[in-house]
Amino acid sequence: MDTMVDSWTDREQVIARAALERARTRAVDVLIARLRTSIEALASADEVWQLHDFLSIERHTMEGRFDFRLGGILFVLAGLVKDELLAMEELEGLEADKLAKVKAMSRF
Repeated sequence: MDTMVDSWTDREQVIARAALERARTRAVDVLIARLRTSIEALASADEVWQLHDFLSIERHTMEGRFDFRLGGILFVLAGLVKDELLAMEELEGLEADKLAKVKAMSRF
């Protein structure tokens, strides 16, 4: 068993949840900005339905991406760092091994 995954203090869970929520808020802000541009360019019913399909996919993706489960949270946090929705500094307070793992995984 990987003790980094199995062993999360209450404080670390609070830090990870808060970081995940900040990243989620940023992702929503990016989506809204993208939608503002897309909506202005709508010119047909087909484009409206394409936008609907896009939003359905985005919702599904975001709901999965921001689901807090300790078993995979290091991978989630690393992906958010890689996508620049989260900074390593926002994870300060996590165990050094967890921070190192997130930093290493965010490079790929």
